[in-house]
Amino acid sequence: METHLIQMYMRLANEFARTFDSLFHRIQSSMILKFILGLFWHLLHIAVSLVHIWSYVIQQLRCYIISSGLFAKYRNFSLSRLRYLAVIVDSQEAKHTAKIKQLLSWLSAIGVKHVALYDAEGVLKKSIDFGQTRLRDRSAGTCLDGDVNCVTSLCNYEEMSIELLSFTDGKEGIAKAASFLCSDYLKNDSDDCGRTETLFTEANMTKALKAVGYYGPEPDLLLVYGPARCHLGFPPWRLRYTEIMHMGPLKSMKYSAIVKALYDFSKKYQNYGS
Repeated sequence: METHLIQMYMRLANEFARTFDSLFHRIQSSMILKFILGLFWHLLHIAVSLVHIWSYVIQQLRCYIISSGLFAKYRNFSLSRLRYLAVIVDSQEAKHTAKIKQLLSWLSAIGVKHVALYDAEGVLKKSIDFGQTRLRDRSAGTCLDGDVNCVTSLCNYEEMSIELLSFTDGKEGIAKAASFLCSDYLKNDSDDCGRTETLFTEANMTKALKAVGYYGPEPDLLLVYGPARCHLGFPPWRLRYTEIMHMGPLKSMKYSAIVKALYDFSKKYQNYGS
């Protein structure tokens, strides 16, 4: 009887030892795996950080070289393809009027002649002051498209014409164009009673926008300052063939970045199709 009990205790002890040994090996394997994964993660983080640091150093060096004028290609490049430049500024950053005026001064020094300045909430229209220059009447502007009248706010600044835009310009333009199309349709419908289908094409919309004065010139290049990589409500009918570049936050604005953006645009090939 005692021998039987001893054997049973021995079997239990052996099973417990095997179970503990298996559990210990599992824990040990899990710790090794966690250590390897943790080491890989830290190495990956270090590699990404080094890439970012290297990219930042290269960018700062390039900015210094461009600003110092060491490369002739950044000093003398043609702006013949840039007839109209648009700049979008986030409404929160648009409150920094000193930065806006610095940006406009740089653009004027580079040789830009026509600029559309946009922020969604219309902060620039209310806050920016060009000193002795007064905004012209909203109905007195003439666009680059010849005899097409514009009803947006226009002004001059350092030999550069500036168009101030906000989200309400696009909203108001669409509403007036739709009203024009509706009235034109009703007028034509009274002359043609047999017409049953209503069809509005892009040409009809363009005609309506021109008629109400909200068509405006299409920017060749659009610079976006702010956290969002989008046009923030800029009138979309004026962006059909526009090249869009995100410039980062306005507080990090650099003269060299603007020069590089304009230089890169001057070297781009745009295929407009047939």
